[in-house]
Amino acid sequence: MMTTLRIGTRGSPLALAQATETRTRLMAAHKLPEDAFAIEVISVMGDRIQDRPLSEAGGKGLFTKEIEEALLDGRIDIAVHSSKDMPTELPRGLELCAFLPREDPRDAFVGRSAPTISDIPRGAVIGSSSLRRQALIRRMRPDLSVVMFRGNVLTRLRKVEEGVADGTILALAGLTRLGMAHVATDPIPIDQFPPAPGQGAICVESRSGDERVRSLLAAIHDKPTGQALACERAFLAALDGSCRTPLAGYARIEAGRLVFSGMILTPDGRNSHEVESDGPVSDAAAIGRAAGEEVRGKAGPDFFQSWETHRGFSRVLELTA
Repeated sequence: MMTTLRIGTRGSPLALAQATETRTRLMAAHKLPEDAFAIEVISVMGDRIQDRPLSEAGGKGLFTKEIEEALLDGRIDIAVHSSKDMPTELPRGLELCAFLPREDPRDAFVGRSAPTISDIPRGAVIGSSSLRRQALIRRMRPDLSVVMFRGNVLTRLRKVEEGVADGTILALAGLTRLGMAHVATDPIPIDQFPPAPGQGAICVESRSGDERVRSLLAAIHDKPTGQALACERAFLAALDGSCRTPLAGYARIEAGRLVFSGMILTPDGRNSHEVESDGPVSDAAAIGRAAGEEVRGKAGPDFFQSWETHRGFSRVLELTA
């Protein structure tokens, strides 16, 4: 009998769905029973903080720190994350060793008073916890009131239903994994609303040098997703990206080449700089890094200073998850 593989995850419905998908793929790949795996729920600070923006509390690491501590001290064997929640620098002794096939990376509008952002009435309230989404909404519709909207997917949907906001924007991949894609009133084209680096991709983290785990995960790793994410994460790293910075980045493989597009914005959405590049798939990380350096050069130092100037731009809606 195989030793149980302990899978660490956050406790939200979406996180549990992603951990379950990982377990299902491992079961199928290795013809193992469900009881060969144990899903361990770990409370993380990012889920406990509901009264202020994550950009003011520490950024992306708030969704991973406690899970990575459990991985380092041996309480779990692997950790399953949403790739867009992952900092670009991992703790010493940990690595990302598998990516599952990427879901649809688009964002989706969920509207109460109108089905699309373009149709929503002037002055309507849109809730989002993402600085990128807030900036992109303001870029499209500067007349709207954009507010901080914390909570998991179900919480945010409930708040829209209750009239706290006229709409919100969520990752279509998350809705799909929850079996709720039908609630999206308008999946937004990527060229209008570019996604966060890593959006739609599940990643699996493990201890460096754990060959048993590496061998198990190799069977479910999706190479094209891994290549695209190598580019996007390099772009993010070149811009020192975190939850404090409104930026977007998306890589895809077309005709054997990697094609990347990226964007940085000021929080008010008024100013932005874009970059597009492509090259051999084998150069994925180098393409992302060069794109980050190029867009940083286009923007200049004053642009990045404005991120600090605009901090606290949104008023906060306190939600209870």
